[in-house]
Amino acid sequence: MEQALFIGSTIYRGSRYGRLHPLSIERVPAVIDLSRALGILPDRLYRTSPRAKPAALHAFHTEDYVAALMQAESKGAVSEATRARHGLGTLSNPVFPEMYRRPATAAGGGLLAAELVAQGGVVFNPGGGTHHGMADRAAGFCYLNEPVLTILRLLDMGLSRVAYVDIDAHHGDGVEAAFHGSEQVRLVSVHEAGRWPGTGRVEDEAGGAAFNLPVPRGFNDTEFALILNELILPAVEAFRPQAIFLQSGADAVTEDPLSRLALSNNAHVSAVRALRRLAPRLIVSGGGGYNPWTVARCWTRVWAELSGQALPRDLPEAASEVLARQVWARKGKPAPALLNSLIDAPREGPIRDGIRTDLARLRQRL
Repeated sequence: MEQALFIGSTIYRGSRYGRLHPLSIERVPAVIDLSRALGILPDRLYRTSPRAKPAALHAFHTEDYVAALMQAESKGAVSEATRARHGLGTLSNPVFPEMYRRPATAAGGGLLAAELVAQGGVVFNPGGGTHHGMADRAAGFCYLNEPVLTILRLLDMGLSRVAYVDIDAHHGDGVEAAFHGSEQVRLVSVHEAGRWPGTGRVEDEAGGAAFNLPVPRGFNDTEFALILNELILPAVEAFRPQAIFLQSGADAVTEDPLSRLALSNNAHVSAVRALRRLAPRLIVSGGGGYNPWTVARCWTRVWAELSGQALPRDLPEAASEVLARQVWARKGKPAPALLNSLIDAPREGPIRDGIRTDLARLRQRL
């Protein structure tokens, strides 16, 4: 497979965790609509995500948990015992009408992506990247752990080395828990220090499987470029992966409400561009991202980069209208720059000593 493929589903359209929840916004539909308005998502590159069957979910999640999740959607409520045991029906992971079908569709997209890259190729599954889900518990807006399920499918297909790179503002604790001590999966994560879930410290090696680099508030493009070139790429390349999974959460950009990092979306594009050459198979997912305009812009740029299609500096009217009609309960209107172009201005800055120190520590393990 030579041409990159995009995996989506209609289930994301109109599906919300709740009016005031950070995931009250539509993200995947906005990326689809924006890409189509720009003419970069023809039907021949689009694949509809199947819904993963319970048996497929049991590759990582317990049978009791999957059954509880399905029952919660069916009943529209959970018991106190289920809430305590499985983390369902909480403020972070509320009961909502598609609480099983939506994450199962995201997981199905990941499993389809693994199959599509069997002989090599590139796939974008923006509905995936739910990296906080545990085997028997929902957490951090994640009901199922799509990256874990996708990587397990790649390994089950006969691959023996998969690199997982995570540039979400929040550490992917569920993925690290799943592959602690693994010799088949290398984990590289760059995330905000002190941000929930509080895991992923620089000294946390996950039994030798992980390289964790927590970064301070105000983390900028210059610092990201240094880490990309001095840690992410060398750590991945030294592992000689047969496949790479990139979790491209968009919550590390300046405008996101759930982090205090200061990247532009140029950082995500640079990571995609650099990682693509390091393995014959590349799967890119979404992840965090809670400002509807910055998420749509970032992931549309990711798709354009993956599919090798140029974007205009100034958006045509149809594309601007897609952005203009996005709704966010937390804020009325975006800055004009977020409606007129997908390409952020660079957000460069000094490289702080703490980053250099932690980077040097991690490089000693390479």
